[in-house]
Amino acid sequence: MRTKKQFVEGLRKMRKNIYVDGQKIDRDDELQMPTIDTIGLTFDYAADPKHQDLCTATSHLTGEKINRFCHIHQSKEDLHKKQDMTRLLCQAAGGCIQRCMGIDGSNAIYNVSYEADKQNNGATQYHNNFKKWLERFQKEDLVGCCAQTDVKGDRMKRPSQQKDPDLYVRVVERKKDGIVVRGSKVHNSEASVADEILVVPTRALLPEEKDWAVAFAVPGDWEGVKQVVTVHNLRDRKYFKRGFAPGATDSYTIFDDAFIPWERVFLCGETIHGGTCALLFALFHRHSYSGCKPALGDLMLGTVALAADYNGIGKTSHVRDKLAEIIRVSELGYAAGFTASELGKPEVYIPGMGFHPYGPGSYIPHSIYANVGRCLTGEAVFREAEILCDVSGGMPATFPYEGDFVNPETKDLLYKYITRNPDVHPEDAAQLWRYVGDMICSASGGIHLLGSYHGGGSPIMEAIAITTQYDVEGRKKMVKKLAGIKDRKPEPAKSK
Repeated sequence: MRTKKQFVEGLRKMRKNIYVDGQKIDRDDELQMPTIDTIGLTFDYAADPKHQDLCTATSHLTGEKINRFCHIHQSKEDLHKKQDMTRLLCQAAGGCIQRCMGIDGSNAIYNVSYEADKQNNGATQYHNNFKKWLERFQKEDLVGCCAQTDVKGDRMKRPSQQKDPDLYVRVVERKKDGIVVRGSKVHNSEASVADEILVVPTRALLPEEKDWAVAFAVPGDWEGVKQVVTVHNLRDRKYFKRGFAPGATDSYTIFDDAFIPWERVFLCGETIHGGTCALLFALFHRHSYSGCKPALGDLMLGTVALAADYNGIGKTSHVRDKLAEIIRVSELGYAAGFTASELGKPEVYIPGMGFHPYGPGSYIPHSIYANVGRCLTGEAVFREAEILCDVSGGMPATFPYEGDFVNPETKDLLYKYITRNPDVHPEDAAQLWRYVGDMICSASGGIHLLGSYHGGGSPIMEAIAITTQYDVEGRKKMVKKLAGIKDRKPEPAKSK
């Protein structure tokens, strides 16, 4: 396994193909360091003996100890540990740990490539291709991201109906030694600091949409790949540093007639499995949210509780009720994810048919519970921000600049007039209001709210997954039996 230092050294060797605000930058540019520091925690915790049970695993391919972010789930215990690892690391980072897309994307492709080969009766080698890729991914402890979301163009039209067919990533040429792809994936988190980019379809596909049913992996600096990056760093502090300053990036990952050799292709034209791949990545990623969203709830709970204490209202009934609300959502989300892990099997849900075996035997979380947990916690993020705003008051929005707290002409006066609870040192209170300002009064805070709401699939997507996979008809039958409904056909209307 690698160290954070080795991770950074690897980034420095990569070709420059990332663009920020009109400039081409190195991967270890100062702008990217908060993101690199965040992902660095995944290496630090895996090396710490206290956390190795959660943060490492045994490879089913080689038998070697590997970082859990490179692992293929072999049991429900692996699913449980992935969820708990995600919660732990998001607590430590103070936000998204950034690395979950690699494990979620690789678990989806591992299963789909196997089933596609089985359907093709040995005519393709997708699964062997992927296992070879995976063995290197695990051995070198690489950081992976997953590029799924296409730009989609006209949302009312399918990929094959778009005026410009490149608005969904597609195969434009098939060659003897590989394929050529064109298009762009967007909202691609931490691609700018990833060693490998896993590409999967974004939706269900029709039989005639074979060009869009493609999955593959390329290094982040691959020829023909450009990344246009947005950087989400907190406002820099000169005098009063945070305990940890996380960062995040997102990329428009553009494939400009990129050539992909066959050994890096894991699906090409199998539309049924392309749709399943899209659903499986979403499922694994929503399961990850049942770890990260409870962690964000933990952080929100602690912040609201401190804001109440520092404002001298910590023992009021309305604050208690608000804390209870945050706890309910966080722990119900975690419980849904825990149940998804506990009920996990090497099976997928097929609408109209129920659960069926899928893949070579790795474990897949239960879809209903993973979607319920993600939907419940995702829809709550703006309400939780409202609670923090309510309890904090207006202080974070108008809080003075750092320099005014070191200027001898204003320092003592400011500490005097920001004091609300005399039992709290004013310097500690000032640090909290700066922290609250980062959460709900900064550009990064606003971006974080949208990401928490839409990331892994907007709530409408979870609602679709829940209602199409839940046995609604079975519940209707229960009620009909209890109500004494006979399902009689209406008598034909009599003509006058």
